[in-house]
Parts: sequence; structure tokens; C-alpha cells
Amino acid sequence: MAVRKKFTTLGRGLDDISAPGKGLGALISTNDVQTGGSSMINEIPITQIERNPDQPRRDFDQEALMELAGSIREIGIVQPITLRQLSENRYQIIAGERRWRASQLAGLSSLPAYIRTINDENVMEMALVENIQREDLNAIEIALGYQHLIDNTGMTQERLAERVGKKRTTVANFLRLLKLPAQVQMALQKRDIDMGHARALLSLDDPKMQIKLFKDIIKNSLSVRKVEELVQQLKNGEDVELGKKKVKGTSALPEPLEAVRRHLAERIGQKVQLSCGNNGKGKITIPFANEEELLRILDTLN
Repeated sequence: MAVRKKFTTLGRGLDDISAPGKGLGALISTNDVQTGGSSMINEIPITQIERNPDQPRRDFDQEALMELAGSIREIGIVQPITLRQLSENRYQIIAGERRWRASQLAGLSSLPAYIRTINDENVMEMALVENIQREDLNAIEIALGYQHLIDNTGMTQERLAERVGKKRTTVANFLRLLKLPAQVQMALQKRDIDMGHARALLSLDDPKMQIKLFKDIIKNSLSVRKVEELVQQLKNGEDVELGKKKVKGTSALPEPLEAVRRHLAERIGQKVQLSCGNNGKGKITIPFANEEELLRILDTLN
């Protein structure tokens, strides 16, 4: 027998379907979500449900799905999925695609679902926030979800950050990931590298340099700290050994300062590192191998 329950507000329904902790209502302002009717819970045949093509999550771990399917066979669906009605006997998933997939593996013919009546522009937002709250998405999926919302709703980064309960800088950092080369994005999506590696690579302006360093990260399992060090050396114009080849760094210094660095390095016959901030403050670093080399440098400078 179908279970039917009326909800007087969308906000209460959002809290009911959320993971432990803050409800979705705390992340999406319910004042902004326009509803065209009441919300309810029903048993919906699986064959009448389809995935949301704008669902930000793309990858589903098969082993984890099988484990969830086993749990569903034992105790059933603990938490209803969330749907919107497209037409008579047709529904689209807002949140809960993983449970829907696992239910099919478990052999269920129907599953409990909240039926929501909301605007199309809110579907992607609800799916994105629901998955972010549960930490189900990888970094690229989140970035693509953010970009989709910006492109389709005209939201600014500031407004989007408010709606998903994140800092604007957090949203900006995720969006920057979409500027990385495709193979780096794929590795981040597969979690072969993490956000720390990606942020370090973004500090390099040259995509070819990003790819070279990325390949070294994968080959040698470089830590985030090591990658940050290599990036800094490359930005200082130093030669860095990646794999079995030396890669020449490209200085991020303005040309006048880079000319000063090159002139000083040629004058003393030694590598010179020069950094300068926006406030004009900076430092010059001249490495030496031993006391004899230090004395030679000092004599040259004198």
C-alpha cells in the first residue's frame, strides 16, 4: 500500500531528506524556492523513474553500490529518494540516484520517494547541494555543477556561494579546476591526485608545464608539499628535474626584475633567485655549496 504523507512546506521536506547534521534548508534559502504545490511521499515503481541529466555526480563505485544493494535487500530503503514529476507516471531524480541504482541491483520493483513540485532552475541546485553535503562528489563534479548553475541561472559566484553554503573563495577555487588540462581533470575526478596537487599545478601558467609536472606526480607519487616546492622553483626560473629530464623554469617576475636577476646571475656566475611582492618588498637568494664558493661570490660582489 502506498504511503502518503503531506508536507506543508518545502523547507520541512528538505530537512527530512537530509543527512545527519544540518538540513538542506540551512544551505538553500527556502524563501527563494518557489513551489507549485504540496510535497508528499509515495511508493514509486522503479521503471517510472529516470535519472536527472544535469545530476552533477557522474561516477558511481560499483563495489559500493553492491554493498548498498545488499543492505537494501536486508532492511529496505532507509531514506526515501527525492523526485519531481515530469508527466503522468514519469519522474526525474533530484536526489538519491545512488539509492535508485542500488535498488535496481537489489531487485526492488518500487521505492519510497518524496515528490517535489519545484522550478526547473532549482533541480540542479538541490541535487548539487544534496551531494556536496554528503561529500559524494569529486572535485571536478562539484566544479562542473557550480559552472552549470552559473551558466544556466546567471548567478554570480557570490550568490552561488550563499546558496550552497560555501565561501566565495571556495567556489572560485573549484571553478579554477576547470582550467586545468583534461588529463589532470580526469586524474582529479578519479582521485589519483587531490585538491592540493591541483591547486599547486594551477600556480603554473603554462599548460605544458602543468602536464609535465602532473606526470611526475603520478609516476613518483609526489606529495603536495613536494609539488609546491617544485612549482616555486619553476616560477623562480630554476631548472627542475622531472622524470629523467631537466625542465627549465619560467620566471613569473616582471621583465625588468627578471632582467636584473639574469644580470646578477651572469655577473657572479651563480644561480640567483629573486622574488618581489606587490608592495615592492622582496628578497634575493644566492645559494652556495661551500665556504670557498661563498668567498668567491663575496669577492665578485665587492
